[in-house]
Amino acid sequence: MAKPMKLLGIAGSLSAVSRNRAVLKTVQEHLPVAIELEVFDLKDVPLYDPALDREVSPAPVAALKRAIETADAVIIASPEYNYGMPGVLKNALDWASRPAYRSPLKDKPVGMLTVSPASTGGVRAQRDLKYVLTGTLSQLVPHREVAIAGAGDKIQDGRLVDEQALAAAIGMVGEVVAFVGDRRCASRAA
Repeated sequence: MAKPMKLLGIAGSLSAVSRNRAVLKTVQEHLPVAIELEVFDLKDVPLYDPALDREVSPAPVAALKRAIETADAVIIASPEYNYGMPGVLKNALDWASRPAYRSPLKDKPVGMLTVSPASTGGVRAQRDLKYVLTGTLSQLVPHREVAIAGAGDKIQDGRLVDEQALAAAIGMVGEVVAFVGDRRCASRAA
């Protein structure tokens, strides 16, 4: 029996009613049993401080790094704040990118989507994410961009209810899963 695929979802918002977390939770409900999606909460991750960046990380940072390391891939759902990614998400990526060239993000497959009430759906935050994730040496999974615009109408009671947006989000996760599956097959063949 094949090992279940383990995905780590990271919502780039701390809001208790985060639209991004709502999308991840809704996608989580629609995945096949063989695919697990754990949603990590960034609320306890402290601000990045090089003085605290030692061999033993603060507990919330160690938990984040461990979650990334044990996942087969990472799915990031981000809002767009002032034409870019939120500081809380950049902060988490800064922590997770340490130690440089040996971090849990190095070579980790990553897929992303953005969720915004704006008509652009957060595409500028995706641009920022791609740039930063390239710097972390993450493996950006090629997939169709998913930018959920007008999110206020598409998310109700903590769930993504728009069928087209949900299909796009599930499709992107499917592309990440296929990418990881192809990598697994290639490593077995080598």
